[in-house]
Amino acid sequence: MEITFTKLHGNGNDFILIDEFDQEIIPEEMKGTFAALYCDRRFGIGADGVLYLQPSDKADIRMRLFQPDKSEAAMCGNGIRCLAKYAYDAGYVREPCTVETGAGIAPVRMGYADDEFTATITMPDPAFERSAIPAVGKGDYREEICGFTVYAANIGVPHAVIFVDDIDSVEIEIFAPPIRHHPTFPEGANVNFAEKVAFDKIRIRTFERGVECETASCGTGATASAAVARRLGLVGDTVQVETRGGPLVIRFGETVTMEGPAETVFSGVITF
Repeated sequence: MEITFTKLHGNGNDFILIDEFDQEIIPEEMKGTFAALYCDRRFGIGADGVLYLQPSDKADIRMRLFQPDKSEAAMCGNGIRCLAKYAYDAGYVREPCTVETGAGIAPVRMGYADDEFTATITMPDPAFERSAIPAVGKGDYREEICGFTVYAANIGVPHAVIFVDDIDSVEIEIFAPPIRHHPTFPEGANVNFAEKVAFDKIRIRTFERGVECETASCGTGATASAAVARRLGLVGDTVQVETRGGPLVIRFGETVTMEGPAETVFSGVITF
């Protein structure tokens, strides 16, 4: 079976997109396996996940994201920007639009300026209560793990957030897994190491659950890190979050929004 795909990225967080707007391409029971095979960077196409663009009876379009470990993620900020760009370019949606995710409906404003596509996503409201993350216990999450003070928030998916003096000095492949799999997180957690730069700027590095390694950028991780920083009084209502793949802007008001770019890398056909 020949399958057409498109490769996109948001600040280096890259995805294979399968267009299922008109019909199912990958059978439901094979979607996770497809992701595991083709996300492989040596034997596949290479990506942090596979986006399936589908029709929705609740929003303009639906996003589903399957990760290299075959799991399905409920929410992905960079993924929504990539999905929105593809749908906008294909004429499936106009500006603004709505995207159905596993974490609810996400409104999207988007467009081109000087040939650069940018989208602003209304993100899920940050949840800090342990039961909503989910995490064991009651109240806001704060634990000492591996010598780090760990906070947490849910932005559609669970995120641990650790503030350090210098994120570049953190051996993330060593210290992130014990936090990602810590027994206080029954569903596991993404892990973000964050560094305050100014009252309106932080830097982060993210170890993503489901990808099981550091990624160049994580939209929900940027939002979670900014939300925890704001809750701790480290930043204000507008925060520039520098990821390894580039900046995202998080704004807090009546809603929480994330602004950033998305780019199409290439399209192709594979035999599956």
